[in-house]
Amino acid sequence: MGCNRNCGLITGAVIGAVLAVLGGILMPVGDMLIQKTIKKEAVLEEGTIAFKNWVKTGTEVYRQFWIFDVQNPEEVAVNSSRIKVKQKGPYTYRVRYLAKANITQDPETHTVSFLQPNGAIFEPSLSVGTENDTFTVLNLAVAAAPHLYPNSFIQGVLNSLIKKSKSSMFQRRTLKELLWGYQDPFLNLVPYPISTTVGVFYPYNNTLDGVYKVYNGKDDISKVAIIDTYKGKKNLSYWLSYCDLINGTDAASFPPFIEKTQVLRFFSSDICRKTCIHFTSSFSTCKP
Repeated sequence: MGCNRNCGLITGAVIGAVLAVLGGILMPVGDMLIQKTIKKEAVLEEGTIAFKNWVKTGTEVYRQFWIFDVQNPEEVAVNSSRIKVKQKGPYTYRVRYLAKANITQDPETHTVSFLQPNGAIFEPSLSVGTENDTFTVLNLAVAAAPHLYPNSFIQGVLNSLIKKSKSSMFQRRTLKELLWGYQDPFLNLVPYPISTTVGVFYPYNNTLDGVYKVYNGKDDISKVAIIDTYKGKKNLSYWLSYCDLINGTDAASFPPFIEKTQVLRFFSSDICRKTCIHFTSSFSTCKP
């Protein structure tokens, strides 16, 4: 009985030792194989999992807007009273749902260039109202005219056109008009070949953003999806600080093997600057 017990203990110890040795060998090998597979599939080239998800993201991306509705437009325009506004939102649109276009690989620089089609679909279920909700807002064309043309004679002509078009410092517009564009009655009377459409994001729908050139990760997987140039440039020439640099990704994807301590940097052409995000999900300005 004692022999059987001792034999069992010895056998168990031997098996445990063998498993420990195999685990010590197989775990690093397994990690190595997993990393090798990830590195292969994370490259942005035809046939990889990353490329398929990168061309057209499967994750829904939303953009939300809050509008400030002016409550006392007449008091402000006539008496220069302090403006009173009421915030309303969010109004939500789904964006980045269109596949990248003109995708071109450059094997010499290990980069891939592309254009990003722009489109926005209104999401009623994630919004407080409809695109036809109306707001009293600043008339951008009327407000900008005297600053663009300071000459007194030209301002006199513009004032007459503003009165003739029955425009004023404030106007009533729908959400759809404010964001995506409307024909301005004042600009329609200006006897010069200028654009008569005004909108905060006009033109946006049915346009193309780019050209972007990003690293495909073929030579260095840690650089995959990171922007090399945007419209042929490495900086924007808009800002005086590090905000002017174009670095990070376009936020559609990031390199693999990211640690929680790392700062994710990305560039947004909509706000014409780079920004970053930390693991806590809070946005902040950050240095390169």
